[in-house]
Order: sequence, then structure tokens, then C-alpha cells
Amino acid sequence: MSDSDPIVVIDHLTAGYGSRPILQDLSLQIRQARITAVVGPSGCGKSTLFKCIVGLLRPWSGTVRVAGQDLTAMDEDRLPQALARVGLLFQQGALLNSVPVRENVALPLREHTRLEEPVIQEIVRLKLQAVGLSHAIDLLPAELSGGMRKRAALARAMALDPDLLLCDEPSAGLDPPTAADLDALILRLKETFHMTVVVVTHELPSIDLIADDVVFLGRGGTLHFAGPLAEAKTCRVPEVLDFFARRPGTREEGTCSLLDLMRQECEP
Repeated sequence: MSDSDPIVVIDHLTAGYGSRPILQDLSLQIRQARITAVVGPSGCGKSTLFKCIVGLLRPWSGTVRVAGQDLTAMDEDRLPQALARVGLLFQQGALLNSVPVRENVALPLREHTRLEEPVIQEIVRLKLQAVGLSHAIDLLPAELSGGMRKRAALARAMALDPDLLLCDEPSAGLDPPTAADLDALILRLKETFHMTVVVVTHELPSIDLIADDVVFLGRGGTLHFAGPLAEAKTCRVPEVLDFFARRPGTREEGTCSLLDLMRQECEP
């Protein structure tokens, strides 16, 4: 697969919970080795889109292809192997509080590989070094600051050297300098490891700093825009225009994280 090929292809995707549709007839492509920001008003289906991309939610209709593989056609036995090349950074980090940072980062390696323990520990060390957390390898998550927890979760998401990294509100709950540091880290990791990154966010400074492309979902789970950031800023669709002009109408309130959605039962 070359850089000119999309890594994620979504075709006429419709999905929801119970009898309530969230995404409706959505078609878009995520380009390789770029950072795509998924934005839009609360309840438009951003986190639901993430769940469909990683196979946590089966669509009602349509297809989701990741790295050429149709996830919607896979059974539960094949899906984990196909998604081993996809990293997930949850909004709250989702670290296990009972084990130190090193064991949190090692989890994907133990689950998806048969590497010897010394090799696992060396990979853990390198990943924590990449996010600037070498000094915290033996600390518990409760001993970390909010920014450090996000970095530890990012190291875990990168443990298997994913081709695709999905980040749900990575700067949520962080002070502006710490959020800017995390954005710069994501940008540096993307450039260093040639990763494709998809970020759900509503933070305009983050979008301006890291995004190459923008996907804007409107209320009702329809696609309003998909393309380069520069074109998004000149888009004449009112909702997209209001978002980038910081006008009322698209402000995020009561945002539900992907981790929260994973804990909910699919019900009307």
C-alpha cells in the first residue's frame, strides 16, 4: 500500500444504537501518513465513527475497510488480528491503576505477540523514551499528572508500531501548555514513525497545529466536509464556517468519550 492509497475507506456507513441512527450514509476516506481531525457538534457521531473503525460497533449497512481489509465482514476471531496495527488513545487514558506504567505499556505486546520478556521490556523502555516518560516506568498511574497519564497511554497505543493511531480528545482536561506539548508530541511521532493519525477534537489550537485534513460531521450524523484543513477554513457550509469562526452553534457541550461509549450498552 502506497502513501497515495487511503488507509481507511468508509462506504455508505449507517450505524446506531437500538433503533436510533447516529451515522447516516457516511462515505469518506482517511489518507495515509497524515493527521485527520474529526470535528462537529456534540452528538454528531464522532465517537460512534471511531467505534465502527475499530470494530466495536457493527454498522447497520455499509462497509469499513482498514488497510484494505473489510472489518464489517470479519468474525470476532479474525478482527483482533486485523486491528493489531491500530492504536487507540482514549480520552481518559484508560490505564490500569493497579499496575505500574511499564505493565500498562506491555499489555498489547503480551496480548498480540509471543515475544520473549526481555524483548517486551526493551520495547516498553523505547516507547516510554519516545514520549518522554523514561523516568516514570515504575510509577503507578495514580502517581502521574494528567499530561503524564496521556503520554503513558500514548506509549501503550504505540506499543505495536501501529499504522493507524486513533485519539479521542487527547488534550481534554489538560491545561493549555500541557495540551500544546501533547499536540507537539503527536505531531513529532507522526513524522518520525510515518503514522496515520485520526483525532477527535474540538480544540481549534490543536487542529491548527497538527491537522492536515478535517472531517466535519453535522447533527444527524451526516458528512458536511472532508478534505484539507485550508479548504475547511474556507468552506461555505454554514456549520463548518461557524465552527472555524468560533461562532455559536457548534460548541461542544456534554461530550461523551469513546471510553464512556464502550461502557454503555447498545440500547435505544
